[in-house]
Amino acid sequence: MSLTAGIVGLPNVGKSTLFNAITQAGAESANYPFCTIDPNVGIVEVPDERLRKLTELVNPKKTVPTAFEFTDIAGIVKGASKGEGLGNQFLSHIRQVDAICHVVRCFNDDNITHVSGRVNPIDDIETINLELILADLESVTKRYQRVEKMAKQKDKNAMVEFEVLKKVKDALEDEMPARSIDFSKEELKIVKQFHLLTIKPVLYVGNVGEDEIQNPEENENLQLVQEYAAKEGSKVITVCAKIESEIAELEGEEKEMFLEELGIAESGLDQLIKASYHMLGLATYFTAGEKEVRAWTFKKGMKAPQAAGVIHSDFERGFIRAETVSYEDLLAAGSMTVAKEQGKVRSEGKEYVVQDGDVILFRFNV
Repeated sequence: MSLTAGIVGLPNVGKSTLFNAITQAGAESANYPFCTIDPNVGIVEVPDERLRKLTELVNPKKTVPTAFEFTDIAGIVKGASKGEGLGNQFLSHIRQVDAICHVVRCFNDDNITHVSGRVNPIDDIETINLELILADLESVTKRYQRVEKMAKQKDKNAMVEFEVLKKVKDALEDEMPARSIDFSKEELKIVKQFHLLTIKPVLYVGNVGEDEIQNPEENENLQLVQEYAAKEGSKVITVCAKIESEIAELEGEEKEMFLEELGIAESGLDQLIKASYHMLGLATYFTAGEKEVRAWTFKKGMKAPQAAGVIHSDFERGFIRAETVSYEDLLAAGSMTVAKEQGKVRSEGKEYVVQDGDVILFRFNV
């Protein structure tokens, strides 16, 4: 899938450190603003315990996880919508992503400069949110003025669009993001044409200190972020970017032992990747055979032919049926043969909506 999550935040909150840990792509990280000028794009594997268990069950020649993109975007500062810092260059990079991972500094460290001179997570969040709102308001106002003239001439399409624009404009003027508005399906179709920054879903990433990762609930800054996110219906993931960069260099048992020493069941990065994946409305189905067990990313709500097209366009074009079994049923059966004997393998047609965790064999003819 081509969907991507963008990592944003004020300078020196740990964005690039986090990005490096996620992708091990070596994006430059330094203790000064704007060290990331061009957006860095990295492909990350989606951690999925189901893939490991399917591999043990099928014993294929190879296993291929699914993946998606993270984009590290340079730090935004107050006044970005008016060209401050690196200005609208940042905003254009955000416009190109589908969801936002907003890294918020929740740690205190005198050795790492804060762009505003003090650590205040709510001020940091509102600084960025306001810049995105102002950028949206500018573009919406221009469109509003054009469409208003057409609406006054009783153009039916313009009249409908004008009402939606007014709804968005009023919210933005009240410093509310577009995602806070309750749109109907028809209105949402119109809103998508505006390419708004504040319509994108947001996941807040509270970056805490090394000595706080075992008991993050005691971090007062993180508590403030959680309260803020709850009000707008967003989620919060807690990480220590510095520790995550160390974990990223470990594999297998070494990684498990390190996490155990820290008293952590799952790394913050794994949580972040999973949460971002689901925030983008993505899910996973599997194909499983002797040659390969593979995870495939699809958009939730996709029907079988479109999901087949994720593998190859010929699969969608020549789709006949999808032989499907849920991951849970296959695992309980112990093999595909037994699953078939138990009647757990279904033959699904073109209208079947693929579910997360489906194990599928597509039948097609081109």
